[in-house]
Amino acid sequence: MTNNDLLRSLRFSLNVHDYGMIAIFALTEVTVTKEQVVAWLKKDEDEGFTPIDDVLMSGFLNGLIIQRRGAKDSGIPEPETKLNNNIMLRKLKIAFDLKDDDIIALLESADFRLSKSELSAFFRRADHKHYRACQDQVLRYFLRGIQLKFRPVE
Repeated sequence: MTNNDLLRSLRFSLNVHDYGMIAIFALTEVTVTKEQVVAWLKKDEDEGFTPIDDVLMSGFLNGLIIQRRGAKDSGIPEPETKLNNNIMLRKLKIAFDLKDDDIIALLESADFRLSKSELSAFFRRADHKHYRACQDQVLRYFLRGIQLKFRPVE
């Protein structure tokens, strides 16, 4: 899943405006402009679309954690230089203060079934023998569950 897809999905689900997005970035001392945010949120085929890199996306996810859970006493976390679906899922789990059962319930609300052991494999270290890479499909269903929870169809 691309960083831009994730950013668009979170913006819609949380109903955040452009300046709200800038404020989330600012929580991790990352300065972005409205023009950058607008370019990142455009569809891939639109003129003016710009892909958001992993460092900036990691900064946004860290900012989302700070916004929703508060800052740690140890300071602002360093952004990852390389993101994958497992890291994104872990950061979203932290930001929304979700337990395994909560994630499974969100996935089920989006009509996707996953066992607790399958889910725990996504949160293991990459060198662990039971580690499993989180596929785009799982992350998309998770984001759909987030959307249904925070911005239900009226």
